[in-house]
Amino acid sequence: MRDWYAGTRTHTMGELHTQVRDDGTGEPVVCLHGFPTSSWDFEPVWPALIARHRGIALDFVGMGRASKPDQPISISLQADLVESVLVERGVEQVHVFAHDYGDTVAQELLARQATGAGRIRLRSVLFLNGGLFPETHRPRLIQRLLISPLGRMVAQLSTERTFRRNMTRIFGPETPPSDAFLADSWQLLIEAGGKAALPRLIRYMAERREQRERWVQPIIDQQVPTMFLNGSLDPVSGRHAADRYGELAPGAALEHLDRLGHYPHVEDPERVIDRVLAFFGKR
Repeated sequence: MRDWYAGTRTHTMGELHTQVRDDGTGEPVVCLHGFPTSSWDFEPVWPALIARHRGIALDFVGMGRASKPDQPISISLQADLVESVLVERGVEQVHVFAHDYGDTVAQELLARQATGAGRIRLRSVLFLNGGLFPETHRPRLIQRLLISPLGRMVAQLSTERTFRRNMTRIFGPETPPSDAFLADSWQLLIEAGGKAALPRLIRYMAERREQRERWVQPIIDQQVPTMFLNGSLDPVSGRHAADRYGELAPGAALEHLDRLGHYPHVEDPERVIDRVLAFFGKR
């Protein structure tokens, strides 16, 4: 984790800041991480990605080593941050490699492009396990508690032990997270008052319901090619979510990753990056 962040640079947007990795050459790919972790999630696939592409990865506001401000943190704000990072780096068009919470940010970027409001042209989007459709999302107990009126208290009472238990339960049983992944992810979460940001971030679950039509329609229309690469054993957004994707976008690319859970790119990075590179290589 320390090596990953040693290779980042600070990006500012107004009063907010984030850390950005920008490595490699070729067609750019922006990597959008999940909740409640960080861009470091992409480290296992990073060498293979930047051997073929220019890889850009950033921490979302409220997570990793980005700002953790005392203010509402919306998906729209995160999409603004992604656009800001790419514009500053002279990127006009990009492939998107997204996971979990990052899937929802990618959906906002797709919706902006569909209405001509986007600042960046998306060439293709590859989704890893995430709540693309609120009707299939199965939040864990901790997520339901964080979005409840008890959210602030629950966040402050969270411990590394409960974090480890909750994370391990969403990985595949044959591909559990390493101790280093859990320990460093926890440290990133609690840095700079990160616990307090969790209830502000978790509102994305409500936003998914509020924005459902706007965020789902671009997937159905397929004006921008999308693929859903899905760890089937994920209890949150596994095979049931992939089946819904297949129903709504039958012509779109879809692959089930048997034996994997919610973090496919951490659980089996070689298998995942092979599919990612093949998909982007066709676009």
